[in-house]
Amino acid sequence: MGLNLNDKKAVVSEVSAKLAESQTLVLAEYRGIQVGDMTQLRVKAREQGVYLRVLKNTLARRAVEGTVFSDLASDMTGPLIYSMSTDAVAAAKVLQDFARTNDKLVIKSGSYAGKQLDKAGVIELASIPSREVLLSQLMGVMQAPVASFARALAALAEQKESA
Repeated sequence: MGLNLNDKKAVVSEVSAKLAESQTLVLAEYRGIQVGDMTQLRVKAREQGVYLRVLKNTLARRAVEGTVFSDLASDMTGPLIYSMSTDAVAAAKVLQDFARTNDKLVIKSGSYAGKQLDKAGVIELASIPSREVLLSQLMGVMQAPVASFARALAALAEQKESA
């Protein structure tokens, strides 16, 4: 049974609210995926903080109207799953990781920071390390000079004690 008008408005407003706080939107075709595999994808998405939704394309087009993702309206054809995230790479990464193991999920297009991405652009976006990894790498770079200085002082102190 289809949705009535109020249900459709509620879906559009829910998706619009998620899009308003998202940096990335990725579209993927899911034709032929088993229900169990789709459940695994949803679990992985939830763990990564990614909002994953299968929508009627007409409702999705209404949800993206007036947003930075409005350029994707022309790509909204066929059975699509919509992946949105506040983290710039999480939505692309979840779908790309799943597509590696399941060839029935086909990444179609995406949008990041107002720029429309084709399939290659989404895959490239997915290859960027996550925010947490980048922050830990930055902290490692920032701590390296301090750690080297501390080791040098310790070696100097040890040398003076032995002399």
